[in-house]
Amino acid sequence: MITAGVDCGAKTVKAVILDGDRILGSSMVVAGGDTLEAVQQAYQEAIELAGVSREKVERVVATGCGRLQVGFHQDTVTELSADARGAVFLFPNARTVIDVGAEEARALRVDSQGRLVDFVVNDRCAAGAGAFLEAMARALEVKLEEMGPLALAATKRVCINAQCTVFAESEVVSLVHANTPKPDMARAVHDAIAERIASLVRRVGVEPEVVLVGGVGRNVGLVQALSGLLGVEVRVPEQPELVGALGAALLGAESATG
Repeated sequence: MITAGVDCGAKTVKAVILDGDRILGSSMVVAGGDTLEAVQQAYQEAIELAGVSREKVERVVATGCGRLQVGFHQDTVTELSADARGAVFLFPNARTVIDVGAEEARALRVDSQGRLVDFVVNDRCAAGAGAFLEAMARALEVKLEEMGPLALAATKRVCINAQCTVFAESEVVSLVHANTPKPDMARAVHDAIAERIASLVRRVGVEPEVVLVGGVGRNVGLVQALSGLLGVEVRVPEQPELVGALGAALLGAESATG
């Protein structure tokens, strides 16, 4: 059975085409100012990469904060359920799942079947989401993708105490004026984000394996900071940003077969 998962997030739209337990195609598109167009583009690209026609897709399941924008869906699931199912599919021993999106972070406890057991979500002003990292990259005048490797080159620990993006950015500016090396500032940014996320994880309980999903999973600085704070290795899928869409497609197949 061919199913599709479409994850419409705050900044990107991801689509996965699945045949049983085999990924046929996937795509990710930046939403920009036209979410509906991004949804269509991501889905069409995934369909083309999968080498199937739209008619062959028996069920489309939408997830993400913008899931109702996916006008051609047959069903919807929450981001929490999609993350849980997708993470356990990729890491069968996963019991703790962390999802850091553009605007919020979530910590999930899951069971062996990929079902949600417990969860905690941060508030939107907390310094624990992808938008915070983007703002700090701008303050440091470095590319977002350079932040993680830059943090790994730090030689001294400095602190950023603010838990609000505006105040944290002000702290970074002060560090810049104090001629603090950029690697040390980048590490401080990652430590601040990781501490906020780790506090969420501790509230649901740290049970290995711990898996980080979402695009921020590509940030090696954050992965290292989280692993250190949690005291366990944080696993990251090869394509962490696609886990929600994958989980939605899996749940679609499972609901169709009963």
